[in-house]
Amino acid sequence: MAKIDVTKTELVWPGKYDEDGVLRETPRVNLPFQVVETVNESRAGREARKGGSQQSLFDVYEGKEGDTFEEGWRNKLIWGDNLLVMGSLLEKFAGKIDLIYIDPPFATGADFSFEARIGEDGEETTKKPSTIEEKAYRDTWRRGLASYLSMLSIRLRLLRELLSEIGSIYIHVGVDVVHTVKLISDEIFGNERFKSEIIWHYRRWTNVSDTFQQMHDVLLYYSKSQNTTFNRIEIVPTPSQQAVIDKGYNVNKVPAKGGGKILQLLVYDREKVESLVARGELDTSKYGRIVYRDRELTVANDVWGDIQYLHSQAIERTGYATQKPESLLDRIVSISSDRGNLVADFFCGSGTTLAAAEKLGRRWIGCDLGRWAVHVTRKRLLGIENCKPFEVLNLGRYERQYWQGVTFGGSDGRPVTEQALYEYLAFILKLHGARPLPGMTHLHGKKGTAMVYVGAVDAPVTIGEVDAAVDECLALKQRELHVLGWEWEMGLAGPNNDVRRGGPMHQAAKAKGVRLLLLQIPREVMEQQAADKGDVRFFELAWLEAEIGRPEKHAARVTLKDFVIPNPDLVPDDVRGKIRKWSDWIDYWAVDWDFRNDTFMQGWVAYRTRKDRTLPLASDPHVYERPGRYRVLVKVIDVFGNDTSQAFDVEV
Repeated sequence: MAKIDVTKTELVWPGKYDEDGVLRETPRVNLPFQVVETVNESRAGREARKGGSQQSLFDVYEGKEGDTFEEGWRNKLIWGDNLLVMGSLLEKFAGKIDLIYIDPPFATGADFSFEARIGEDGEETTKKPSTIEEKAYRDTWRRGLASYLSMLSIRLRLLRELLSEIGSIYIHVGVDVVHTVKLISDEIFGNERFKSEIIWHYRRWTNVSDTFQQMHDVLLYYSKSQNTTFNRIEIVPTPSQQAVIDKGYNVNKVPAKGGGKILQLLVYDREKVESLVARGELDTSKYGRIVYRDRELTVANDVWGDIQYLHSQAIERTGYATQKPESLLDRIVSISSDRGNLVADFFCGSGTTLAAAEKLGRRWIGCDLGRWAVHVTRKRLLGIENCKPFEVLNLGRYERQYWQGVTFGGSDGRPVTEQALYEYLAFILKLHGARPLPGMTHLHGKKGTAMVYVGAVDAPVTIGEVDAAVDECLALKQRELHVLGWEWEMGLAGPNNDVRRGGPMHQAAKAKGVRLLLLQIPREVMEQQAADKGDVRFFELAWLEAEIGRPEKHAARVTLKDFVIPNPDLVPDDVRGKIRKWSDWIDYWAVDWDFRNDTFMQGWVAYRTRKDRTLPLASDPHVYERPGRYRVLVKVIDVFGNDTSQAFDVEV
């Protein structure tokens, strides 16, 4: 246990040490990752990579000894709390990441909303952060600077363990917190590992002010050891510098001994200048001094003034107010990593670091708490020509199991007891406005005249569970059933699940005389503040209607026919007013032509971009190589980043 060391200078803030003067431990959680989607890779290619072995939904392939970059590695985009994600990466990635860039929230009151475009017209609307994101940012600053430093310091300690021996970390901060972040970074990485304070100077709009305009951010640059990667790069010259390069020389006036000034000829291209002299176009005799310089006009220094602030109309804009220009990350990735090195960003936002790493041939891991951020990043990467295959992951049921164990089964995450399971059910029922109903075999509670069934945290709600709950309702002569679930067995909510008319499960329950309502348990349930404030809402499942066409004997094509988001009355008025037709709710959709109840393999995809708002509602035909029975899975992501899937069986 680390206690306060009176022999050294350090920054101390409320919460850094406990009441006994012991440094609070960094939380360490090791949870398995869940691969939910593989992008830009066929199922055949994936199975060949694995040597033909079957991979379940919860496996993460990390490569075999002797694998090349292309064969053995898949870049990783992770949705989740970066503290849990970093802790879970330690087992396999400690000492393996060669470059880390983080851009944590700078200041209290920062605006984390972003501009989203809707429909074919691309009308903009402001999307507010989710309850989870708001809670994370609220927690970051709830005690002012002290809570910000607590948040950052525990993450920096984990990041140091993840860095390789040649690794570097860039911490992007604002001028209001850089002095304190520098002190805790010195403590964690060591002052001797501090490499540079980089000033990113930019010009942007100006306002009337009684103080100096803020026109720069700061990047604190640290290394893991003395043997860090550092590549010299050629800085792209400004237009005036480029003019000098093109001309081959420049002329300066410099002080001469004894006063006065002399003309100095600076030669950047000796061959070009000698050619000009030979043709009589340049007279060198009138210059008091001739100095030959390297052709490179500028070198990388610690003030970067040639990278422009990302204005609102920039082509690479994704709508995030805090988005950084790709040229900034290009420079960092180019200087502090080599091709094939592993780069990570655990506050990845709209994916700028990952896009830069992808284009420069680096491997990458990205993480963000926001569902929409992960979706925007996925689309951004898909837009990169020849983007290598990557995986979308989360901690899924394992994160929920951990939460259940800590919240109801003990602070150390022990398996839940029967009493703890009852407390979990009571907690979910309370959030739904229901009361527990003990003594039932399948039912858990009652809300008004409706009976309530609560799904387990670690398994999908099955058709059999719903049938059993419906039958118990009938035995009790109850006519309405609410089923609350985290995940759902494939086919339970579809195909053809219509929240207005009712899908197969709804129709089967209705035939027995029971009205069935399927409700999604949101991830916000795991955030205590959200639950305490009443921010948690249970939503009906979205409804997707699609048709499987057969353009040829051995081919299939998917056509979207309709899409209904759940609870449209809860959508902000400004968003609803911009919806012209049902397809305007859809931002992205994809098809897995041979789904095997494991990872969704993206076989065909279409999505809207800021430049191209059109969205085809029919896929290209897919030709099957062999006859047989196949399951086609269609995934739709709406304008809020929520995904809905439906499965269809096809015989070819």
